[in-house]
Amino acid sequence: MFGALAVGRTTATGLLESEDVLATADAMRAVGAIIEKQQDGSYAIDGVGLGNLLEPESVIDFGNAGTGVRLTMGIFGTHDIAATFVGDASLSKRPMGRVLNPLREMGTSVIARSGDRLPASIRGAKQALPMTYRVPMASAQVKSAVLLAGLNAPGETTVIEPIPTRDHTEKMLAGFGADISVTINEAGERVIKLQGQPELKPQDIEVPGDPSSAGFPIVAALIVPGSDITVENVLLNEHRTGLITTLVEMGGDIQIVNKRVSGGEEIGDILVKASRLHGITVPADRAPSMIDEYPVLAVAAAFAQGDTFMPGLEELRVKESDRLAAVARGLEANNVPCVETEDTLTVTGGTNNIGGGTVTTHLDHRIAMSFLILGLAAHNPVTVDDGAVIATSFPNFINLFEEMGGTITKTGSEAA
Repeated sequence: MFGALAVGRTTATGLLESEDVLATADAMRAVGAIIEKQQDGSYAIDGVGLGNLLEPESVIDFGNAGTGVRLTMGIFGTHDIAATFVGDASLSKRPMGRVLNPLREMGTSVIARSGDRLPASIRGAKQALPMTYRVPMASAQVKSAVLLAGLNAPGETTVIEPIPTRDHTEKMLAGFGADISVTINEAGERVIKLQGQPELKPQDIEVPGDPSSAGFPIVAALIVPGSDITVENVLLNEHRTGLITTLVEMGGDIQIVNKRVSGGEEIGDILVKASRLHGITVPADRAPSMIDEYPVLAVAAAFAQGDTFMPGLEELRVKESDRLAAVARGLEANNVPCVETEDTLTVTGGTNNIGGGTVTTHLDHRIAMSFLILGLAAHNPVTVDDGAVIATSFPNFINLFEEMGGTITKTGSEAA
């Protein structure tokens, strides 16, 4: 996205070729960016420059990419172009009003299904209005969409964030040359101010390993006896390491070595050994730093002694699926006791006879992967009804675990 908005060539190494990333690349191509994979595996992005986006000639299909579509709506919403967005059955159920409402305030015209759901068409403002926006929920997607919209609005756009969320967008804006500042006000809120219409400068970007994806081998190593692995080049941004902090509190043998800084972000290698875990209460205010990792945390909790209590999970209700319900039903199907409320989950771990059930994924890649991890350590095989959705974010998931000694067999579905 930033490469498309810059003038000149941006190169990206370490790019994950997942369906989400490739769909986002296609969206940027649709507005004029030239994006090509190089012989060395890197990607070259020749941008068209902020304010110079072409109008897409066809509908933009984001598949299952919630982050991709919401951030792209932010970019397009302050350019004088029209665009229509569609997605798969899962993405079409997810709420888009949290992004479309602030865009409306900036002058974007919107036509969407009831409840502001996809398919949706927008017409960007000819003269976008800068705004001050207080994010009503802990959502890095909403914050980022408003900031990206503010790039092409004259004047200053301000985002007030009562609960801190991952800050990759702010760091990359600064790295690409935007005039952006982050302060803390008297109420303890993050105040992000962005000066509109900068000239973004192309960059060479090294993409570190995604902490959400790293959570799967980390939890697998903790719960499979005898495991001893290293997960290399993982992003250690303080707003993304909640899972690691939680697993250490549960007794996980996890060490971080070879810390270094790349592209303004701290990265490192994570050493993990099989461990005897115990249940804990996970602080609710930690949720924004690990919201995508709760399904795999629930798997770790299934093998921990005692109860693991996870409050503050209401955001899981509006992910690719109702993840809170999907996790609870998956645990129950595999003989793991749990209690689900509107915004909490309690998992009782350490029981006998875990596994043996089939999990309904609801087209959610993280549900599929999490319960395959459960199967790696369960007493009986665990089956998921749809393994194809894994390609959304982790296309080499099965090969990776087979290389480490796991057995994941493909039937009509996937079984671990």
